[in-house]
Amino acid sequence: MGFEITIEKSEISRIKNFDPQNIGFGKIFTDHMFLANWDGNEWINPRIVPYGPLSLSPATSAIHYGQSIFEGMKAFKSQKDGKTLLFRPLENCKRLNKSAERMVMPSVPEALFMSGLTTLLTLDEAWIPKTEGGALYIRPYMFATDDFIGVKPSENFIFAIFCCPVGPYYTKALKVKVEDEFSRAAPGGVGFTKCAGNYGAAMYPTQKAQQEGFDQILWTDPVSHQWVEETGTTNLFAVIGNTVVTPSLTNTLLAGITRDSVITGLRHLGYTVEERPLSVQELKDAVVNSTLKEMFITGTAATLISIQGFSHKSEYFEVLDKGNTDTSLAIKTFLDSLRYGNITDPFGWTVVV
Repeated sequence: MGFEITIEKSEISRIKNFDPQNIGFGKIFTDHMFLANWDGNEWINPRIVPYGPLSLSPATSAIHYGQSIFEGMKAFKSQKDGKTLLFRPLENCKRLNKSAERMVMPSVPEALFMSGLTTLLTLDEAWIPKTEGGALYIRPYMFATDDFIGVKPSENFIFAIFCCPVGPYYTKALKVKVEDEFSRAAPGGVGFTKCAGNYGAAMYPTQKAQQEGFDQILWTDPVSHQWVEETGTTNLFAVIGNTVVTPSLTNTLLAGITRDSVITGLRHLGYTVEERPLSVQELKDAVVNSTLKEMFITGTAATLISIQGFSHKSEYFEVLDKGNTDTSLAIKTFLDSLRYGNITDPFGWTVVV
């Protein structure tokens, strides 16, 4: 199916106000955005318009009943030829549609997702930073727009994409608190989706952890709080002995695309990787017996960042000062080389816009 996208260009670009040396994260937005509407039967009116506010009813269904999902991805400038590169965009489309199915929302055809994305990037490619660690963060999202108060699936939706130039999400290794009271998700719930409610519910315990001096929460299973799951926005890896361990995926964990890339990339580089249950006690024991060489987290926004240490039941376990960053540095270097087009892509992950 083909989609004819109409384009309304911004009269005045705001890029002159953009300082590539002082980007931050998520505060600056490019000149345009992509929009399409679901009318109950099909996607209509795909369009590029100037970035700006959306006009919505006070009774907009998503605001009241939470039918809202999103993705996160990045575009990069090739350091070889200056072309715009996307990293595994079709995986983001697949995951968006997996979230949509669980949240009773229409699927977005791959052709609509990719044509809207590439058209938008072609218009706003000048916003992609060429600085070290810089990228254009891309936010595809969908939300219900029925003008109706009543608990039922919406019949109308907006699918949208906007972009923002970004630098590093985290600038230092993190101290995390192992959460043993609150839960991010429960079996049978929506933990495997990227729905807005997952992140809203995480804010209170995360704020509490930050007030105690930590950067993030390390979530545990909702039943026993014995098994490690993920942090607030990322997946977790631990290097124990000569093995890289990451928690097995369940319906309470988000299947991170960066997570999968790290696993595949590490195995390609010759590392042993295990996807299996990982307990808090195993991590604590590994610190005590000096077999925990490294912990790090991965995600699209965060990319890859080391864990300085973790706290559990008021006891703090130092990791980074006792270990090293050999494994995380190796995989970060490899994936960055793919993202910026510096090496041949053995997996076919990189898409040229």
